[in-house]
Amino acid sequence: MNKVSSLIGLAVVFGGLFMGATMEGAPVFAVLNPSAMMIVLGGTLGVTIMGTSFDRIKAIPVLYKKAFMAEALDLRARVAELVGFAEKARRDGLLALDDELGTVEDDFMRRGMQLVVDGTDPDMVAEVLDSEVESMGRRHSAGAQPFEKAGGFAPTMGIIGTVFGLVHVLENLDEPATLGPAISAAFIATLLGVGIANVVFLPTANRLKQLSSAEKEYRMLTVEGILGIQAGDNPRVLSDKLLTFVPPKEREETGANAASPAAAAGAEPDAALAA
Repeated sequence: MNKVSSLIGLAVVFGGLFMGATMEGAPVFAVLNPSAMMIVLGGTLGVTIMGTSFDRIKAIPVLYKKAFMAEALDLRARVAELVGFAEKARRDGLLALDDELGTVEDDFMRRGMQLVVDGTDPDMVAEVLDSEVESMGRRHSAGAQPFEKAGGFAPTMGIIGTVFGLVHVLENLDEPATLGPAISAAFIATLLGVGIANVVFLPTANRLKQLSSAEKEYRMLTVEGILGIQAGDNPRVLSDKLLTFVPPKEREETGANAASPAAAAGAEPDAALAA
């Protein structure tokens, strides 16, 4: 659904811009002005590199893909998986979970469960997992930073391009026939800067933040489940606790409480953002 929403959003914004410009009689493809694009895109790229780092700039194509192609995290499947492990631990003991760890594909959950199987103190388990969640949040924030900065710089670069264009116009006041097209071309830079900031850069930054928040919630659910398993919580009680992370309309008791350990161990999480 996340993919569909992103594609619908792109279609709506570009469709609205295209149709609106056409109704006004404006040439839509006039924004493809080479000089304006060089000033806005080149200038924005340069100042963004200066404000972040080249390594973060290199990651932009991957982040664009994740922003618009990320799979939704299945909270109910994660609840079912954790409840399945809780049932097995309650029946056979925590050490019995060691045989199931190889089936866990989520590295974060596998490390947490390994700490539990190894007999690590619960406070230390919570500290390690919480620290990893915080580190993930910082990495995700750093990944979204170039888009935020580009969204702030692009309109300014557009204004700079417009000023250059108007300077050129003032230099040719003795040619009245050329003033209209020249002024129009000058303002294309501002249009391009504002448009690319609000249609591309800022929505992408917001999307990445949303995905990061969703994955943080997903991992906090996992932490609660792991600590509950270690504490020996009743599987049904643990399920009720973990379902508080799931939106009410998505809660299905049969899917969360009736999961068998074998089925739960085979559940595969979808990471929203690379950690």
